[in-house]
Amino acid sequence: MRIAMLSYRSKPHCGGQGIYLRHLSRELTALGHEVEVFSGQPYPVLDEGVVLTRVPSLDLYREPDPFRVPRLREFRDRIDVEEFATMCVAGFPEPRTFSKRISRILAERAGEFDIAHDNQVLGTGMLDIEGYGLPLITTIHHPITYDRRIDLAQTRNPWRQLTLRRWYGFVAMQGKVARQARKILTPSETSRRDIAKDFGVDPARMQTILLGVDDMFVPPDPVAAPRVPGRIMAMASADAPMKGIATLLEAFAKIRTERDAELVLVTKPSPGGRTEKLIERLGIGPHVRFVHGISDTELVALMGSAELACVPSLYEGFSLPTAELMACATPLVVSRAGAIPEVVGPDGECADLVTAGDVEELKSAITALLDDPERRARMGEAGRRRVQELFSWRAVAVKVAAAYEEVIADFARERGAATSKTTEED
Repeated sequence: MRIAMLSYRSKPHCGGQGIYLRHLSRELTALGHEVEVFSGQPYPVLDEGVVLTRVPSLDLYREPDPFRVPRLREFRDRIDVEEFATMCVAGFPEPRTFSKRISRILAERAGEFDIAHDNQVLGTGMLDIEGYGLPLITTIHHPITYDRRIDLAQTRNPWRQLTLRRWYGFVAMQGKVARQARKILTPSETSRRDIAKDFGVDPARMQTILLGVDDMFVPPDPVAAPRVPGRIMAMASADAPMKGIATLLEAFAKIRTERDAELVLVTKPSPGGRTEKLIERLGIGPHVRFVHGISDTELVALMGSAELACVPSLYEGFSLPTAELMACATPLVVSRAGAIPEVVGPDGECADLVTAGDVEELKSAITALLDDPERRARMGEAGRRRVQELFSWRAVAVKVAAAYEEVIADFARERGAATSKTTEED
């Protein structure tokens, strides 16, 4: 099959969309399919054999100058003007504007592909694609309605609430597009249920396909690279309330009053943002380390260096970092939230589950696990086994390819029926 994979942004080392894109495109290519990825900034890291076509935006949220004002010469067309104007009124334009750009591209190139795969863009331009004779399948990792609810619940400032509502204005569009999607892939039963509830999508048009874990995630050599005593780590966007990092920082501050411990966060916080301010208020700055921009090899080594890891999220549609940490045999303390229990399995086997947002419960679970090296070892081994049994990117690609074939056949039947009806009427 000739596959066009569409993603409005594809951050390569964090964020589910970029990781999903990389590993799925690689495995589909290994199965003999031709894959071309169309992406806006930040562009993905792709493996050999996968073609990248860049679909540049104005890149208004790039680091280190988010919410930047582009120079006049950067504006190329009306879509760029719309993108900047939406940002100026506190909206988030990228899903809509990327979908318009990709619609324009596929209007000319649709005949080069057998199917298009929307990686949670859900912009109105996606509704044009089947009109060009190209069937479309959609992946929704989780409905962004959850991010919106959590952000609004944690904001008391009325002006900030107003700007947040403007920022999440694209969610109504995504729900509308989702309801018209031919077929939706989701990474968990939790996501499937929540998409049906919040976006009003018929569950019969959704299919759950678990995500995979790359083979590079392996346990450390216990002799050459022993785990660092007292090291706790987490992999999550520091300033996104949904990721629960504030809860972890408060729990860690309490842990520090009782023992020597270090917290490593694989993320880059916003300078002067809520995370840095909380660390300063808690007085734990010397004991919290941020890591970002490292290679895959360095990341795996870091994940294997921790005595335990924590996933304190308030919601997750799957949580790839959780599965990747399990593959590294790193014991876990995780929130009983979203799809995380689906990923880790029974409580206590691969991870201890705690109530999301409960500082004392999180602190107690981390402390107990730090005090029990034998249980940590058993938990790590169980997590590794679970990943090997359930989470394979090759298996994901095989199932996704089968879903492609189903959508292509359904689209062909529908077009054939429409042609026959037109002939009869003539």
